[in-house]
Amino acid sequence: MSRVKKLIRQEILDLSAYPVPSAAGMIKLDAMENPYIWPAVAREAWADLLKDVPINRYPDASGEMVKDALREEMGVNEKYDILLGNGSDEIIQMLAMAVAKPGATILAPEPGFVMYKMIATFCGLNYVGVPLTADFELDEPAMLAAIEEHDPQLIFLAQPNNPTGNLWDETAIQNIIEASQGLVILDEAYTAFTDADHLALLEKYDHVLVMRTLSKVGLAGLRLGLLIGSKEWLSELEKIRMPYNINSLTQASALFALEHFDMLVMQTEQLRVDRVVLMNDLTAIAGLEVFPSEANFVLVRTPDGMARNWFQDLKEKGILIKCLDGGHPLLKNCLRITVGTTDQNERLVTALNEIAQSGSVQ
Repeated sequence: MSRVKKLIRQEILDLSAYPVPSAAGMIKLDAMENPYIWPAVAREAWADLLKDVPINRYPDASGEMVKDALREEMGVNEKYDILLGNGSDEIIQMLAMAVAKPGATILAPEPGFVMYKMIATFCGLNYVGVPLTADFELDEPAMLAAIEEHDPQLIFLAQPNNPTGNLWDETAIQNIIEASQGLVILDEAYTAFTDADHLALLEKYDHVLVMRTLSKVGLAGLRLGLLIGSKEWLSELEKIRMPYNINSLTQASALFALEHFDMLVMQTEQLRVDRVVLMNDLTAIAGLEVFPSEANFVLVRTPDGMARNWFQDLKEKGILIKCLDGGHPLLKNCLRITVGTTDQNERLVTALNEIAQSGSVQ
């Protein structure tokens, strides 16, 4: 046995690394990014700002100025704290580490964000995935039964859900929260693309936290996530957060973006309009089933057995989307398409129409 296999935990050896395909030279519609760049005048002002960032010094350890700006922009009550993470992934990892007692369990609906399961494995926790219904709704009886059986320390509920794009029934969510003896995280990564907002649940339930990110609104390259909740919870999680986890350039850039957040809001509003047009155009493609979306992506189902072929055909046409077929039984024949610019969406629809009409079976 090699030293690597002797020393590395078996559950890590059994994992595959999170795949990030190259999108060089392609229209990139696979990762739920904002496709719009900042106006030239904003980019120039931002570049001037960064020239004076003292990168020879460690960053502000707690990112207080960034927290204050986030609090103001998102309307977070002063009674709640904010914790910053290097993307939502780091926050999920901090949460998992905090509750990782022997036998601890993370529970989440599936299909959902794959990092819930991966991070449970990284941290040595049990993971329980509860399948959604055939139309991607919460299976409330199954969720409540799983809570009763496994008594999870952490439950993740994404609103809207990735990769399905839909919002779940609010009554079902509150029933799940009330049944839980553990911590419930409302993951609002796509909050910019829906009118749903769950900050009010912090007032109603003392075991709920709300997680958000700036990645989807146009700052994916900064890797800045945040967790909002009571001081009692977040003061414990701060003990796990690595010192200086949010670097100086990210903090300076985030502050600049939050001071000019109206330009990002304009872009996200445009994407909401583009989403409606894209969904209507996709619905007109023969054989394609389009699911409702409250996010900046759209889930579609191809004719049986065609998802991987259509995915590959699009790649050959210079368009990269996400093939979900094989990832979960409920996602059979499914593709996920990020909402792009108007031109990108039109090119995607044209390409998909050509593929559907050709009946490609590579």
